[in-house]
Amino acid sequence: MTRHSPAFIPLGLSPSFGFGDRIGLATPGHVQAMRQSGAGIKPIFAQQSIREMTRTLRTPQQVVADALDGMASAGWTDPTGADADHLKTTEDVDRTHAAGFTFFTIDPSGHVDSQADTYDESRLRACFTRVQAEAQWCQAYLGNRVSICTGAVIEFDEQAVMRCSVKYGRAVNKAIQLAQHIHEVNQRAGTEYEIELSVDETEQPTTLAEHYMIAERCLKSGMKLVSLAPRFIGDLEKGVDYIGDTTRLERSLEDHAAIAKLLGPYKLSLHSGSDKLSMYGCFARATEGRFHVKTAGTSYLEALRVVARHSPQDFRRIVDFSRLKYDTDKATYHVHAQVAKLPKPDRVKDDRELERLYLEHWDEVLAGKGFTHPGRQVLHCTFGSVLNSKDFGPLVRQVLSEHKDTYRDVLADHFARHLQALMSGA
Repeated sequence: MTRHSPAFIPLGLSPSFGFGDRIGLATPGHVQAMRQSGAGIKPIFAQQSIREMTRTLRTPQQVVADALDGMASAGWTDPTGADADHLKTTEDVDRTHAAGFTFFTIDPSGHVDSQADTYDESRLRACFTRVQAEAQWCQAYLGNRVSICTGAVIEFDEQAVMRCSVKYGRAVNKAIQLAQHIHEVNQRAGTEYEIELSVDETEQPTTLAEHYMIAERCLKSGMKLVSLAPRFIGDLEKGVDYIGDTTRLERSLEDHAAIAKLLGPYKLSLHSGSDKLSMYGCFARATEGRFHVKTAGTSYLEALRVVARHSPQDFRRIVDFSRLKYDTDKATYHVHAQVAKLPKPDRVKDDRELERLYLEHWDEVLAGKGFTHPGRQVLHCTFGSVLNSKDFGPLVRQVLSEHKDTYRDVLADHFARHLQALMSGA
């Protein structure tokens, strides 16, 4: 593999779609989906976070090499991006840049105070006092108001400025520092790059005031910001469709897109984008096609579908194993699926029914919410345990290697539906 492959380039403001691949064998199916339904969208086939690489025991070089090999075997020659996802340290940047990544997603979530929205007046002021010196840039907005093209007015009152300072002040400073390192590394190497900023990993949505302050601060610092991932309203859980009112969501997206257009323009990015088909149309409409979508775990779940169809007894064993691991592995995710509300494999005699229950639709009410695919959620959260298991990791890879056509076809069908849903709103 050649470093800084000409296949990988910055994609700019073109609508784009990231196909995460946790095993390294999914790219031919991703390519087929693009050929079937991806006209007008730029793909990123090499996409993986440092956390995912750690859990799957892969290196940045392996991620890039697998994507390039898959592109070559499928005959894909058009340019694509390569996303080094959820970067937190300069070491992460150096490793992924050396492998040839061009799209650097900064994740400063470790410096976000995710509880800031729950603080009462007294505690908020106390926290604000502690971060005030580091978040002076926020205070410059106090008393301002901005009208955007949707008719919304953003008020930078004392509460809004204090909460942004407490919640994001330190995180934005860290993001700017990491962006500077990304710039320096690429400048020394003479390579092109672009940056995405992720501030979506919080319980509460990113307000318009917070979005505006974060983005303007980053842009004024010189950050080469191509896309921003706010925390949108509603619930965007792993492995299931969007949970929330899509009409209300679209109005909110229009406001966020208006800020991105006014300050940038830059794209809005949807993380945890797997299986969120019900919101894709309004996402594409609200952004006027200026969007990026990330998927990852859904390709792993489709790999398990191949196991279910060609080695159903092994699929039953993986479901049993995942059920045991779920309560531990879900700790890093915001999910609602409960193992106790899903049937054990030995209670489901029909193999296709078990596939349906764990990989298709299973209507249930969990935590007061109605949503689909909780079985997919259980399997999604346990991918690291399965792939690192000395029994199941090699087994999954062997089945996929022996049934490449099935894996390619189920991925192509799955992602064609994703891409078609996006294009319905374009």
